[in-house]
Amino acid sequence: MSSVKTDRRQKIKWSIRSKVSGTPERPRLSVFRSNTAIYAQLIDDTQGVTLASASTTGLGLKGVKVDNSKEVGKKIAEIASEKGIEACVFDRNGYLYHGNIKALADGAREGGLKF
Repeated sequence: MSSVKTDRRQKIKWSIRSKVSGTPERPRLSVFRSNTAIYAQLIDDTQGVTLASASTTGLGLKGVKVDNSKEVGKKIAEIASEKGIEACVFDRNGYLYHGNIKALADGAREGGLKF
């Protein structure tokens, strides 16, 4: 059973994905937030490959907090710079650009990613 909240997020997600696509030079930075963790992936949509990923569980952090989200953003930027990726396209995945999502984006920018 789906709720009104998840249906709304799904419609927003489809709208965003119709406009945003990742390439090898400029991959898509996709964010997923659950109740217990936040995840970030750099995806090349032309080949359907995940180039890099980071999460609070991978960093050993507990909970979805603004500080933890910022650390995930910095980590994904660090992994991207090691792989030679300087720019990306941000995919908020239907979530509001607020709180943890904004913190992750700010952390990625601080780490050197451009979007």
